[in-house]
Amino acid sequence: MRNRLSSKKGQEILLSKLPSFVGAILASKRLGAYAWASLISQILIVVTGGLVRLTGSGLGCPTWPKCTDASLTTVPAQGYHGLIEFGNRMLTFVLLVVAVLTFLAVWRRSVERSRGLRVPALLLLLGIPAQAILGGFTVLTKLNPWLVGAHFVLSGFMIVIASVLVWRTYRPAEQVVPVLAYQLSPAISALGAIAVVIGVLVTGAGPHAGDSQSIRNGLDLETWYHYHSYPAYLLLVLTLVQFAVLMRTERSGIGAKNWALATKVSLALLLTEWAQAVIGMTQAQWGVPAGLVALHMLGASCLISLLTFSHLTSRVK
Repeated sequence: MRNRLSSKKGQEILLSKLPSFVGAILASKRLGAYAWASLISQILIVVTGGLVRLTGSGLGCPTWPKCTDASLTTVPAQGYHGLIEFGNRMLTFVLLVVAVLTFLAVWRRSVERSRGLRVPALLLLLGIPAQAILGGFTVLTKLNPWLVGAHFVLSGFMIVIASVLVWRTYRPAEQVVPVLAYQLSPAISALGAIAVVIGVLVTGAGPHAGDSQSIRNGLDLETWYHYHSYPAYLLLVLTLVQFAVLMRTERSGIGAKNWALATKVSLALLLTEWAQAVIGMTQAQWGVPAGLVALHMLGASCLISLLTFSHLTSRVK
């Protein structure tokens, strides 16, 4: 106890020496905004990374960490592809700033108030350099589809961590969750993860390599479409069942303002899965147009976050 009080007092003395505007920026009351910014920025970096590939700009900067062998930044000879790729690289620094602010805002809280927050905040801070380094290897290997897929999986983990941070920041009040809804949660989480990973493999077999020189993973696209659809459709069915169970147990009628948090999250997850199914079927029939692929990537990122929230709501008993 004495060590804890001493540490807290030392922290207060150190923070008191900071300029007032710095203290305002790092105020713990801003943690909610920073946590949401971390989650939103992690989703957006997936989407912008996808746009780099979908515009054929994956090798707009053909090397790493520099953009060219002679320049840290893009040069006119790289054209708009260089601008797109370099612009996406610069977004990493935006994520880093958000992660630093989030971590410092958590650190300013007392040990009691920051319980459960420091680990995800630290993981977000450490994960961004890992994303950058893995992204660099994808460039150095000329957009190897397996490394590109691994980069998306890492970003998915970062979205999960950011979602956990948001949840723990607000610490919603415990709710009574029906037993069946609770029991369905592990299967929903597992099927969601399987569907996302197989979707990554499908992307690696598809036509949008990011550059004309890049290879694909060699998997049969049509066959893996079906492999991707099976867990996705089963996920949709189980989520529908979970939502129906939650709705049936609502005690306050069907007014949206009175819905329990678990029911709202389940509905958002169900709608996202439905939208993903429609987009997936449409892009398969239309020859995988880039615009629909971008929407599908956005949907996958939101799906990962909602699966995390769904699991967390179903655990409060």
